[in-house]
Amino acid sequence: MTTVTDTGTLAGLRDALGLLKDREQVAKRLLDSSAKHSFDPDKELDWDAPFEEGKWFWPPELVSLYGTPMWKRMSEEQRIELSKHEAAALCSLGIWFEIILMQLLCRHIYDKNPTSNHVRYALTEIEDECRHSKMFARFIQRSGCPEYPVSPLHQNLGRLFKTVSTTPGSFTATLLGEEILDWMQRLTFPDERVQTLTRGVTRIHVVEEARHVRYAREELRRQMVTAPRWSREFTRVTSGEFARVFSVAFINPEVYTNVGLDKRQAMEEVRNSGHRRDVMQTGAKKLTDFLDDIGVLRGVGRKLWQSSGLLA
Repeated sequence: MTTVTDTGTLAGLRDALGLLKDREQVAKRLLDSSAKHSFDPDKELDWDAPFEEGKWFWPPELVSLYGTPMWKRMSEEQRIELSKHEAAALCSLGIWFEIILMQLLCRHIYDKNPTSNHVRYALTEIEDECRHSKMFARFIQRSGCPEYPVSPLHQNLGRLFKTVSTTPGSFTATLLGEEILDWMQRLTFPDERVQTLTRGVTRIHVVEEARHVRYAREELRRQMVTAPRWSREFTRVTSGEFARVFSVAFINPEVYTNVGLDKRQAMEEVRNSGHRRDVMQTGAKKLTDFLDDIGVLRGVGRKLWQSSGLLA
């Protein structure tokens, strides 16, 4: 893509803008899609149905310990129990992230025309995220697992990030939080080995998040052309740091304790797991290719992304 920094000319800016899709047209299509394909999880899912004997709560290949020496020593029942706690922990992580996202979206539209399609869709997305957070909370409660909050450090880093983030930084973080989990959920909802309730939750999330990803990608592409240079540079660094935070927060160590495993040993085996590294990098690849294409993965920011383990 041609950017202002590449050309340094007004002509370069015009060329770059010519590659961008009209913001209002994109938002209008997303609003139309929302009207046709939105769900009420309280009504759509059977929350009272019993869990099926012997079924997973998350595909085994996506469970953090899969393929490790510890995994090979675990019974099938213990592996399924770990999948349940990891599904609950991911729901907890999703709630934390979506609450941050809703605040970032409110900041983004604060001084924009409320009658525009762009703002109307942002409000629609906030509505979706409210339902998703309630859905995740209800899944945790139904599973019988505890809530798995992020660490106090990450809680405070999230508070800082949503306060100082620029608009392109906000949309980069949005994609980071949405696309890796979306990749995992696309493997989950068609998987008949997995509990029906898990598949229903992931199906709803995948359908509605596809719109959120489109909205964020189009706006981030626009921002990486039109934002001031300092903002683009700040985005590169903050997105790399957020990738490091997110990759750590993706696993809550307390899940191991709660299924009777040695937490420190489990974390060590996950860190050394080539399978887990491949899962995370494969899940992030579509996003990192996109960020690389629009100029986010440069300089210090790229090194931070590499140290997160999400970028090969």
